[in-house]
Amino acid sequence: MARPEALKAVTARFTAEELVTRRNEVSEQIATQLRDKLARHGLVLDEFSIANFAFSPSFASAIEAKVNAEQKKLQADRDLLRIQVEAEQRIATARAKAEALRLQRQEVTPLLLELRRPENERLAVDKWNGQLPTTTVGGGALPFITLPAGH
Repeated sequence: MARPEALKAVTARFTAEELVTRRNEVSEQIATQLRDKLARHGLVLDEFSIANFAFSPSFASAIEAKVNAEQKKLQADRDLLRIQVEAEQRIATARAKAEALRLQRQEVTPLLLELRRPENERLAVDKWNGQLPTTTVGGGALPFITLPAGH
């Protein structure tokens, strides 16, 4: 019977994660060592495979905790990347708006304002409701302009 040294010698080279993820490679290395040992005794190893690795409950919990921590880190990295992209988008939008305002300011000249005066006055008249502006002083509404009676 083959001794467990081949199993221990090979599995010691791998981390617990690798034992699971690289099971075929681990299995091949163990089979090679077993073939060599068994051949000395005239025995032939025809086939060898690893169906499953069993770890102690505490070790399995540690592996699970590590995997969860890695998943949380990946999620945090993705969140950070998303936040950075969104921030860059907001900055690009703000820069575009600032550039548009800068270009508009360049186009507003005294001549343009003079040409638009009739249009602006017409818009102001269209918006006026016909009431004189009032202000509240001491609780009552008083007009800005007081006309003497009889004039």
